[in-house]
Amino acid sequence: MAGAAPRFPVAIFLFAFFGWAFDFYDLVLLGFLKDAVARDLHLSRAAESWLLGVGLGASGIGGLVAGALADRLGKRAVLSGTVAVYSLGSLVCGLAPSGAVFFAGRIVQGIGVGGEWAIGHGMLAEAVDPRRRGRAAAALQSGEPIGVALAALVGYLILPRVGWRPVLIGSSVTALLALAARVSVHLPRERASARPYLQEVRQALRTPGLPRRFVAAWLLGVFKLGTYWSCYTWLPSFLSTGMHQSVGRSLAWMVTAQCGQLGGMLTFGLVSDRLGRRPAFAAYSLLTAAAIGALALAWRPLLEHPAAFWAVMLGLGVGSGCTAGFGALLAELYPTEVRGAAMGATYNLARSAQLLAPVIVAAAVARAGLGGGLAVPCLLALATGGWVWVLPETRGIPLPEMGRMDPPGVSLRR
Repeated sequence: MAGAAPRFPVAIFLFAFFGWAFDFYDLVLLGFLKDAVARDLHLSRAAESWLLGVGLGASGIGGLVAGALADRLGKRAVLSGTVAVYSLGSLVCGLAPSGAVFFAGRIVQGIGVGGEWAIGHGMLAEAVDPRRRGRAAAALQSGEPIGVALAALVGYLILPRVGWRPVLIGSSVTALLALAARVSVHLPRERASARPYLQEVRQALRTPGLPRRFVAAWLLGVFKLGTYWSCYTWLPSFLSTGMHQSVGRSLAWMVTAQCGQLGGMLTFGLVSDRLGRRPAFAAYSLLTAAAIGALALAWRPLLEHPAAFWAVMLGLGVGSGCTAGFGALLAELYPTEVRGAAMGATYNLARSAQLLAPVIVAAAVARAGLGGGLAVPCLLALATGGWVWVLPETRGIPLPEMGRMDPPGVSLRR
């Protein structure tokens, strides 16, 4: 398109950013509350592990359903609905009289979280200048470490004073974002296509190379999100219990990692727009693997040299910033007519596969201790850095449509 670059879509960015930050806060918060919840609701250690995974598993359902509804009904209505759903899940968890009800609340929460991601990133990718798409998507994804840092502050400082129920009930006030999104005149409400949706899906499935691209992108998500969730859902326990650190030091190191991740996300957008999506994913994943490997193999010596431990935690955070690449990458892989559903399915089915991540890490810890548990995300980070090269390089391309799937220099059949 000739002419001046489009203005940055501030309203779309802010709604999507705060929605993502708060839904990630709600999802991660359990990592800090799980011990108190398990004690009060009389959950076994095995049930506690599944409690961490069930929200991730439910997010796959949310991604499929909400993405398809957004393509059909318009993004504004469905975005507000997803925020309301994950807020409702937090309220159910906070009021839960039993473990079964708490599990149900986690499922509701996961469904809402899964839907919000694809809609927000899809809206932003369609509205922003293609030359800055990577940076815009990375800035949006940076709501993730902000959400985790907020969860750490609440988990370490507020939880001991008020208990887990008030914390979860208070988290449900994010439903106010849903109301704001619903009444906003700045968010897009148009449907992606006027044709019957099943017809669009059938055409997408018949498009040469598109199903293969979906599977490759899904596996990239499985590896990268597996790295994140198998590490960060257990990191509070690794620091406080496994490494026997005080609450203050554990909080400081968690916040250090999240500050590093925020910086990693923002720099990842710049690197991916300059060098390409694949080199950026590979470099940041190798940094993640190096940091986790150092913790797994040498955490005791590192604790004797605090500066080195700070550096490793910061490196872990920076490397984790490559999750910021999914918004732009997935938007560039799929045609407009099914983009919401395809992005939601790819990212959230990858996240739902993390249902097993806490269980696998728990088994590795039981078998090989702290180092064994950290070996899981380390191997997944290495897999991420290698697998990304299976996908085509999509930096700066026009977003594809069903009748225009191959921008110059990019083949869907790769």
